[in-house]
Amino acid sequence: MNFLFIINPISGNEDKTHLLKMVKNKLNREHQLSIYKTTGKDDLHKIKDKLLNQKFDRVLVAGGDGTIKMIAEAMGENQLPIGIIPAGSANGLASDLDIPDNAKDFVPIAMFGETKKIDAIQINDQLGLHISDFGLNAELIKEFESSFLRGKLGYAINSITTLFQSKGPYEFEIITPTETLHKKGIMLALANSKKFGTGAVINPNGKIDDGIFEILIFKKLDVLEILKTLDIDKQLSSDFVECIPVKKVTIKTKIPVDFQIDGEYCKSLKEVNAHILPKKLKIAIGKQPLT
Repeated sequence: MNFLFIINPISGNEDKTHLLKMVKNKLNREHQLSIYKTTGKDDLHKIKDKLLNQKFDRVLVAGGDGTIKMIAEAMGENQLPIGIIPAGSANGLASDLDIPDNAKDFVPIAMFGETKKIDAIQINDQLGLHISDFGLNAELIKEFESSFLRGKLGYAINSITTLFQSKGPYEFEIITPTETLHKKGIMLALANSKKFGTGAVINPNGKIDDGIFEILIFKKLDVLEILKTLDIDKQLSSDFVECIPVKKVTIKTKIPVDFQIDGEYCKSLKEVNAHILPKKLKIAIGKQPLT
């Protein structure tokens, strides 16, 4: 097998040297390994060139949801298996796919595990694999990216400031093939799965391979309902969040509202067009590595 190992050196505020060593220790004479470390400068196009000009059997990704999203975009229509090595500030996609959080377990799965096809969402000119949103959470990510604090501690501290400074609630126009709705909320999410990388379950009924995604409108701040998101078996109150399953949607706002995709801040937007891309990606999730 010929592996391309893409490493985001700054994700999660952790050194990745031990992960590279573990991957190398799993190689034998029949394996080849190419390494690419992201720099934040033209990574998407550089990775595209590598995938076009060299033959790889699997792409390993050490980073968070945003890094995985970039790799998926670089692949285009090429469905090379992706092996996730969770190493971000938030690892929501890995968590949703029940990929272990112990390197001893997730490294062999990433390299040799059986694959599962998952959906993606086309959002304007980008891919969304996990959860994207307008409003409160995007505001938090914007603050986090400009902060010197990294990791989960950074998320926690920045969230306090963001809660007090949020400009919401916002007015959303939701246009589906069958209806147009007008809703107000502090956050509107496009969810392809169940939970954020922090572990908060915002879409208990979400499935990443069912050919649909959910529009979630969070109507207000409610501490009790937020605590419920920490329990996967708890259903959120309809007074707190409204769920609309869709395959295609246009979201419009009256004013520009902060928007993020898979934990990466985009910018303030007034319109998003989104549709499902069924079985778009192959992700290694097998509990028993292939031999």
